[in-house]
Amino acid sequence: MSSQAPALIPMLQGLIGSLSVSSITPAYDHSNRPVIDLLAGWLAAAGFRVEVLPIPGHPDKANLLGTLGRGPGGLVLSGHTDTVPFNEPLWSHDPLKLTESQGRYYGLGTADMKSFLALAIDAARGLRAADLKQPLMILATADEESAMHGARALAEAGRPLGRYAVIGEPTGLRPVRTHKGVMGEAVRLIGRSGHASDPSLGNNALVGMHEALTAILAWRDELVHSHRHPAFAVPYPTINPGHIHGGDNPNRICGDCELHLDLRVLPGMDPADLRAELARRVAEVAQRRGLTWSVEPLFRSIPPVETPADSLIVRAGEALTGHAAGAVSFGTEAPFFDRLGMETLILGPGDIAVAHQPDEFLELARIPPTLELLRGFIRRFCLDAIIPPEKANNDP
Repeated sequence: MSSQAPALIPMLQGLIGSLSVSSITPAYDHSNRPVIDLLAGWLAAAGFRVEVLPIPGHPDKANLLGTLGRGPGGLVLSGHTDTVPFNEPLWSHDPLKLTESQGRYYGLGTADMKSFLALAIDAARGLRAADLKQPLMILATADEESAMHGARALAEAGRPLGRYAVIGEPTGLRPVRTHKGVMGEAVRLIGRSGHASDPSLGNNALVGMHEALTAILAWRDELVHSHRHPAFAVPYPTINPGHIHGGDNPNRICGDCELHLDLRVLPGMDPADLRAELARRVAEVAQRRGLTWSVEPLFRSIPPVETPADSLIVRAGEALTGHAAGAVSFGTEAPFFDRLGMETLILGPGDIAVAHQPDEFLELARIPPTLELLRGFIRRFCLDAIIPPEKANNDP
């Protein structure tokens, strides 16, 4: 190879120093193209074929795919290019500057999860396409922290990628094969305002919402007993009432009330069915009280995912780390990769406890084992080219 990607530290500095916040609030949302452009240059220098993949309807956002080698199957190392918004006065260090202190790298995206992209490129350093029996792909996506436009665009395009994927979300270097789905739902009741001195002059939407919330919490208790998954620390689906607003003045009967819910659902549960059941329970209350009602998603739901325990990528992750694959309650892009036919493991060097927090950091001690793990995956799935038994004599 005539050239190489930069050393690891300059890559980390470049990624952390490039603002790429994504948010459903337009005032906070930024393009991810500065990060995409950096990665494209580094991957091209490392000998990868680079594709910048526009996202329909989002001209300032893009995914990036770098491919080394050719052929079907192979391994995808995937990370998202965006971060959550941040409140700079709460940081002890500049959030947009990689800062080393007390055995840690501080900066926005160090744990969640720009660092993984630099580590993936560094782990592939020195590889040649001719060395690979199956291709290695490094994928960088947009908007994971907001609406997952990047992963959704890949799934909707239906373009096959690799057979196996590792998503470098913060798991503390412990493999994860399953996570809950994430739903956000808005429940709205509309009544009739009136003078507070006489309840008969209106129809109080806030009182109606009290009754609706009681019904929702009763449903939550039912779900605790009817759906269990022992892999999760919280082994049942959860419903969290996180936001409520109604009315405008205490001397007016409340004419309009809105409740926002967070639902974390187990593998095997269908978000569409859950939304229908939520609507049914709200409708019962609304009809009984003569209120207009609606139930609408706050965002497109993130489905749950469960990669089979006997998947080769799961078994490789367990063998390389020495830990059994577990479960997490946060969402990832894995269900969209599933739609593309990939079997996915979630495994990254950051810690979820410091993600989305001021003074986010990555332990320096995590870097060498992460590189060793990624090289182990590359060796197994690209250099040695593990082939599933059902494909051994029938590769496409």
